[in-house]
Amino acid sequence: MQDATHDAITVRAIAVGLDPLRRDEVLAVARHDARIELTAASRAAVETARGHIEDLAGAEVPTYGISTGFGALAVRHIPPQRRAQLQRSLIRSHAAGAGPLVEREVVRALMLLRLRTLASGHTGVRTSTVDTMAGMLNAGIVPVVHEFGSLGCSGDLAPLSSVALALIGEGEVVDAEGTRRPAADALASADLKPVELAEKEGLALINGTDGMLGMLVLACADLNRLLDIADLTAAMSVEALLGTDRVFAADLQALRPHPGQAASAARITRLLRDSEIMASHRGPDCTRVQDAYSLRCAPQVHGAARDTVAHAETVADRELASAVDNPVVLADGRVESNGNFHGAPVAYVLDFLAICIADVASMAERRTDRMLDVARSHGLPPFLADDPGVDSGHMIAHYTQAAVVSECKRLAVPASVDSIPTSAMQEDHVSMGWSAARKLRKAVEGLTTVLAIELLTSARALDLRAPLRPAPATAAAVAALRHTVAGPGPDRHLAPEIAAAEQLVRSGALSAAVDAVLEDK
Repeated sequence: MQDATHDAITVRAIAVGLDPLRRDEVLAVARHDARIELTAASRAAVETARGHIEDLAGAEVPTYGISTGFGALAVRHIPPQRRAQLQRSLIRSHAAGAGPLVEREVVRALMLLRLRTLASGHTGVRTSTVDTMAGMLNAGIVPVVHEFGSLGCSGDLAPLSSVALALIGEGEVVDAEGTRRPAADALASADLKPVELAEKEGLALINGTDGMLGMLVLACADLNRLLDIADLTAAMSVEALLGTDRVFAADLQALRPHPGQAASAARITRLLRDSEIMASHRGPDCTRVQDAYSLRCAPQVHGAARDTVAHAETVADRELASAVDNPVVLADGRVESNGNFHGAPVAYVLDFLAICIADVASMAERRTDRMLDVARSHGLPPFLADDPGVDSGHMIAHYTQAAVVSECKRLAVPASVDSIPTSAMQEDHVSMGWSAARKLRKAVEGLTTVLAIELLTSARALDLRAPLRPAPATAAAVAALRHTVAGPGPDRHLAPEIAAAEQLVRSGALSAAVDAVLEDK
């Protein structure tokens, strides 16, 4: 999914009096390759914090992450001459990912968010390290990161270590042209020198929840658009099934004052305005007293999902204002261990969003099924087929939709209720937030497919209601689809039509076509 964003951003020091990174800025860098510029304030904060680290590095009393081992090995004091090796060994050993490659936009979001914490003045890295990370982003260098390797606690360790490995000139990356190549070669081509890690830097590069947070920000943007599409396809289905729009009236919605519900009901009402199809059955002869729940309760379900996204955005904004590291450098120069790397706040809302997706998708599938069932479709042909019996119409498109809905239900099983102890029981409770984020991305794609199939089906049903004309807004949706998918007729190869409808949803073109009509009214 894509979203309109700024062309450039500034990474700000996360400190009192300075604004945190915004969600739209994350999207701009992750999806649109916006450039990074480090502020003078962040450089000063980084240099001050580094001074504190260097003081502690020379002290006799050991400090975790600076002059000790890591995790369960923190009891060992590391002499100064072996600390550079300590940092390199940390990165090499922790870059232990496996499985498929993680998407480019996710890796870029992860890099930006780790950079934002590094630039906060709370991690103790050097300005040269921050500059190299920013340079990699600006050069379009994307480290190879694998699917598995994070338990969502002590940081997204293997994914962030894969980024850090590229930073020191090891491992592989994908360059701006999409070519997979050794990190050292890509850095040299971009006039960047590999980082020689100093005390604390290896740990600072990997001890954050940046991957799961990046995926949360991306998912929230996608879901805001998809919930608008869900309102649209619900309106088209209500119209095609000769349902009533009276249940969406503002005074009825106000009796249960959830903001998301009111927003969805108002949008559906606007989408159905001036529909000849709706007007055709408003008179006293209409015997439809109540529509099925999948029609009548769409604002309640879509609205609850909208409110959940709003809550998730609140959590994301708080995380974007955070500096997640352990140990952390405080303003007075103290370096303190903490538990802020635990991913529970992010993991919970990632799981919550997956539950919402499953429910919105399930309701869309029920509406699709009604349009295909001659006993419940109020005059539409069986399966919307051109010649029922000879043609199957959208029968198996619905099977595909049902299969995806079932998968969305499986993906809604929470990851954050699980925990598996690691690191010799030092890390004995973990969030599984990375896993929650990975399955949420699959669920977002699943909802895209489910809504695309409802769009295909409801558009065909509206065409079959001719000569009655749909509302201008829903007619715009049908017209946008008809640029790539033909109207009713004998059976055709449906898979390309589903793919075309998915692309129409994913690209934002469908939303743009409909919103242009709504803005004129």
